[in-house]
Amino acid sequence: MAHPSQLGFQDAASPVMEELLHFHDHALMIVFLISTFVLYIIVAMVTTNLTNKFILDSQEIEIIWTLLPAVILILIALPSLRILYLMDEINNPHLTIKAMGHQWYWSYEYTDYEDLGFDSYMIFTQDLTPGQFRLLEVDHRMVVPMESPIRALISAEDVLHSWAVPSLGVKMDAVPGRLNQTAFIASRPGIFYGQCSEICGANHSFMPIVVEAVPLVHFENWSSLMLEDA
Repeated sequence: MAHPSQLGFQDAASPVMEELLHFHDHALMIVFLISTFVLYIIVAMVTTNLTNKFILDSQEIEIIWTLLPAVILILIALPSLRILYLMDEINNPHLTIKAMGHQWYWSYEYTDYEDLGFDSYMIFTQDLTPGQFRLLEVDHRMVVPMESPIRALISAEDVLHSWAVPSLGVKMDAVPGRLNQTAFIASRPGIFYGQCSEICGANHSFMPIVVEAVPLVHFENWSSLMLEDA
């Protein structure tokens, strides 16, 4: 998760998020090189008294500064389109979870099981135990098996919400009357925090998302216990 004074992204916990981080570094390097070159040109024009007539009127330079931006845009667009298609790809999910947004909590339903569902409320500050994070902990975490394709069906019952977990590279709007879907793979075990990313009312800040990725054996044990309690 994020920590105070952090400047970069959270550590990637899914293949898609790793791709997004690589694309961010790729695009940032291009922006840095362009900015450096433009700054050099500005400083050179301001500080020098020399004038080159071939620069003032040259078709070759005009061709270069027309084609070069087009090439740069292609170098940015192609990786971006590739990642967009990867984010929409859903191939044979091992598990489907339906997340419903409410004012102001989330409810989860494991549709592959007959009766496995629960509500997920934020734990209030006075109820936190040592080591838990304020405004981020919930009473029931969304538990998923690691290294397994997970399909999430996102919707809402009242107003617009948005189900977002930055470490997993997932952000999907929850729209009343509409069922959106996204997919992710947790590449390592851990606890990943997110929050509603659409202003949904007075308590918008108090409906966190907690995804806990565990080995498959632990997930099966957890689901068995949840079904017994139900």
